[in-house]
Amino acid sequence: MADRVHPSHSPSVSADSQPPSPQDSSVVPKPPSPPSPEKPVPPPGTYVIKIPKDQVYRVPPPENARRYDQYARRKHRRSRCCCCFCWLIGILFILVVLLAIAAGVLYLVFRPEAPKYSIENITVRGINLTSPSSVAAISPEFNVTVKADNPNDKIGIRYLKDSSAEVFYKDARLCNGALPAFYQPSNNVTVFGTALRGDGIELRSEDRRALLEAQTKRRVPLTVRIRAPVKIKVGSIRTWKITVKVNCDVTVNELTAQAKIVSKRCSYDVDLW
Repeated sequence: MADRVHPSHSPSVSADSQPPSPQDSSVVPKPPSPPSPEKPVPPPGTYVIKIPKDQVYRVPPPENARRYDQYARRKHRRSRCCCCFCWLIGILFILVVLLAIAAGVLYLVFRPEAPKYSIENITVRGINLTSPSSVAAISPEFNVTVKADNPNDKIGIRYLKDSSAEVFYKDARLCNGALPAFYQPSNNVTVFGTALRGDGIELRSEDRRALLEAQTKRRVPLTVRIRAPVKIKVGSIRTWKITVKVNCDVTVNELTAQAKIVSKRCSYDVDLW
């Protein structure tokens, strides 16, 4: 009896494990997965510090909290100072505007005009440059007549004490004195005289020669300087003390009691404070 030969058992291949045939269109191949992004590389010279999550503060530490409080207080104080400064600038601006408006209204109402001053007459005594004793010191006496014209309709001028009047020849002061104190109403012209004296005035030899030559030519230049403190009166209101400064260049024909003014020119200025 012949022996049966049994075939060896080969592993069964299931239908699921068989590779899909290219003719099978129901199977879609999976796209290749994109490459994972590479981590950025820090530039040279920098450091990357990794902090564990348990060390990340959601509440600042005490020393940082104190610094934050100090910074917040300083910022609040700075903002408050800036606000006060802005308010101060605004108030000053408003005051300046109001003062300008008030000054404009006063000017339109009162129409102020500058007073006018002039030297009307000068008489001289005590100067004799031709006598043998002319080398000695001189003691001149000047009587100066001043005219003050106030052309304003509603403004008066009160001339106060502590005024001064001086007469110069070049830089040499020959005499000095003071003006009388008086009140000058509006639309008024006041003419007043003041006596000026010098005691022991020593002239330089060149000034003496020049003064003698000018008298020979009958043209002696003199300078009269007046400083008068005044107060302006507008209605019932009086201003603060204002200093009027008058400078007059006067030329006389001789230095005697019969002196006559050949030419004159006056200018004035005001110190408001």
